[in-house]
Amino acid sequence: MEIDVSERMTSENFKPAGKTNVFAQRVVLCLLLAAVTLVVYWPVARYDFVNYDDPDYFTSNAHVQTGLTLPNTVWSFSTRQTANWHPLTWLSLMLDAELFGKGPFGPHFTNLLFHLANTVLVFLLLRRLTAANWRSALVAALFALHPLHVESVAWISERKDVLSTFFGLLTLLFYAGYAQRVTSDGWPAFAALRRGEQVTGIEETTPAPGSLRVTCHASLFYGLALLFFALGLMSKPMLVTLPLVMLLLDWWPLGRVSSVECRVSRARHLVVEKIPFFILSMISCVVTFIVQQKGGAVVTLMKISLAGRIENAFVSYARYLGKTFWPVNLAVLYPHPIHWDAGLVVFSLTLVIGLSVAAVWLGRRFPFAFTGWFWFVGTLVPVIGLVQVGIQSLADRYTYVSLIGVFTILVWGLGAVCACRRVPRPLIILLSMTVLVACAFRTRDQLRHWQNDETLFRHALAVTKNNYLAYNNLGTWLSKNGQIAEAMDCFHKSLQINPDDSDVLYNLGNTFAKLGNWDEAINNYKRALQIIPNQPDILDNLGFAFAAKKQFADAIACFEAALKLNPDSADAHNNLATVLFIQKRLDEAIRHFREALRITPENPQIYSNLGDALVKQGQTAEAMRCYQEALRLKPGDPQIKAKLQALGAEISN
Repeated sequence: MEIDVSERMTSENFKPAGKTNVFAQRVVLCLLLAAVTLVVYWPVARYDFVNYDDPDYFTSNAHVQTGLTLPNTVWSFSTRQTANWHPLTWLSLMLDAELFGKGPFGPHFTNLLFHLANTVLVFLLLRRLTAANWRSALVAALFALHPLHVESVAWISERKDVLSTFFGLLTLLFYAGYAQRVTSDGWPAFAALRRGEQVTGIEETTPAPGSLRVTCHASLFYGLALLFFALGLMSKPMLVTLPLVMLLLDWWPLGRVSSVECRVSRARHLVVEKIPFFILSMISCVVTFIVQQKGGAVVTLMKISLAGRIENAFVSYARYLGKTFWPVNLAVLYPHPIHWDAGLVVFSLTLVIGLSVAAVWLGRRFPFAFTGWFWFVGTLVPVIGLVQVGIQSLADRYTYVSLIGVFTILVWGLGAVCACRRVPRPLIILLSMTVLVACAFRTRDQLRHWQNDETLFRHALAVTKNNYLAYNNLGTWLSKNGQIAEAMDCFHKSLQINPDDSDVLYNLGNTFAKLGNWDEAINNYKRALQIIPNQPDILDNLGFAFAAKKQFADAIACFEAALKLNPDSADAHNNLATVLFIQKRLDEAIRHFREALRITPENPQIYSNLGDALVKQGQTAEAMRCYQEALRLKPGDPQIKAKLQALGAEISN
């Protein structure tokens, strides 16, 4: 009996070679990929946080800032913060704070390490699936260096992206190991070899002794794939379509559907085999939808109609392809226009449907085209906008996994064309290196925009239209750095585009508060709360503004409302305690100061405030310890030193 698998595996992939040489070549390629990626991305280690999700994920998140503790671990599995359920992402950020402290270096460096690991995993996955060293390495290099992936690596808040991809690639790697070891004829060539049958197309590839004696471990590989898939979903739910990717890999390059006769009979088995993965995907979808809906992240059909979402989906596919081949004018946010130009919609619809038909038509002769295209289309489905989450029409970060499919088509397609046309090998190498060098330079150029808020959002405003979020975030940075007039201008431009943006009104109120214009601050805070009620940060700052005007009853009401919504707000506890201290309600004040310190145990100002309250109560020994701790955390502070000296003198007398 003969089985022709020439369409699945080429003789190039199975040239005889010593085990040592093959292993050494793989190691060298992995090290080379990691080294080049590290050199290109290294500047990110020196970059700052950005005021777009980073406060929620790291800088203002008390649970993350205090590192890996049992209460924080419990919180990571139960919280709905950021309108997502991704406990492993929280835990990884807590570990950063534990190992590297509260600065930006740690999380930036960890993101980069995950990107390096993912690059190597892309190579190892394709190498395992196809046995093609150089083509797999070229796909991995494109993955590592393409400018569309800068956002996933340079943005600390996108830890969920690089982390979930790490687990997703491990899932596929172990799934490939399982599929190549199943005792049925799941992979025809290896099944035939196991049965001692002759196989055409790989005559040169007699397996090494013992290489096929691991089929009994297929269940272990399956279990590991399922485990890593669960971990990936707990990092970011975008992986829900990974079981469909497994089915695509069954077609090519695994070749588990090897002939027309067996396709129908095998299809049921291949789908049933993946039922546990589909169950995990369904659970993740339900949990994610509930969390995002309760978090207010899901946009209703009243705001963006179903027709508008379908239009945006096809336009987004076309724009992603355009940015893949011409990656310029990349931005952190592309605002949703609600409706696209009819001509662009028709063009995008024709392009996507045409390419899908072409992938199916070419699938028999060039199976990589079918797998690669529907890998790209399928993995983007959860974020293509049919369920609209957030204000973006598309996002560079969504291509992090999806572009592997496009890169596979390009590289294997280049190989097929060169084989047919007998293109000289030096010319292929020159072309490949030119593309990679261009990607590296373009990536480094795009990377510099992520240095801080100013560079990021000025660039976004330069390359997009009506970007009210970019105006808002740039205004926040300008206000923080004392450029009040320009900050006000940015906030007003943002409100001209989107008058009902509570975040802009909140930031505008904060800017008026800096100027001491408490009436305007209160007015803007109230307007923000009318648009989106029950926002703890806005209530906290509104209470602070009331306190500044000595309207203490209103201030206390705001602080208590903020704490009811967010009991872990250290600022609200501290502000409430301060007002209670002014009103000589010392027991209550001390209780809230202590609660604030429980949440942020390294805050010198709260230690100092607690010391003041304890002095009033006559607890001088504990007050002394508070001042000493405050001075340890903030050495040389003149106010704390003065309090400490005064208390020391009082105790001595």
